[in-house]
Amino acid sequence: MAKEDDQLLIKKALAGNEDAYRLLLNRYRDAIYRMILKIVHNQEEAQDLVQETFMKAFGSLASYKCQYRFTTWLYKIAANNCIDFLRKRRLLSVSLDQPLKTKDGEVRIELPDWSYNPEMDLATRQKSLSINVAIDSLPQKYREVIVFRHKQDKSYEEIAQILGIPVGTVKARIFRARELLKKKLKSLR
Repeated sequence: MAKEDDQLLIKKALAGNEDAYRLLLNRYRDAIYRMILKIVHNQEEAQDLVQETFMKAFGSLASYKCQYRFTTWLYKIAANNCIDFLRKRRLLSVSLDQPLKTKDGEVRIELPDWSYNPEMDLATRQKSLSINVAIDSLPQKYREVIVFRHKQDKSYEEIAQILGIPVGTVKARIFRARELLKKKLKSLR
């Protein structure tokens, strides 16, 4: 129904009926705006791009082929419009390997490496050690399901098959093991 209705509006718009243009614009403006906003993440730019999209669409309405949905054609124009916008907005980048040429000569860019943080590394290791100690202190039936599930990435079904117990029992043991681990880890803080 909507496709046939769009086709009628397009024919009227091509014949110069401004109400038909307005109806098409009002029908799809919000959907096009939401799509564009998801891409550009800026309301003002999205509004401008919606306007540009409809200007381009109505400017080339005669090239629209009616075997396709009007919305598909319109979304394609909007998407291409966004791509063009993002390409133009791309920031000028500077190579960190090559010297930057200025009017006074060349300047090398040096940036500190903050990627390694010994304190964070130590805290992570201590946390991992605490978790392993807590797992090791669990009763055997809880320890084995936790190890299979979280260290070996086994599914509930695989664990059940390995241990020869029902899947429901595996789930219950994992739940109970996690509860015990929470208590143990909370007491270590």
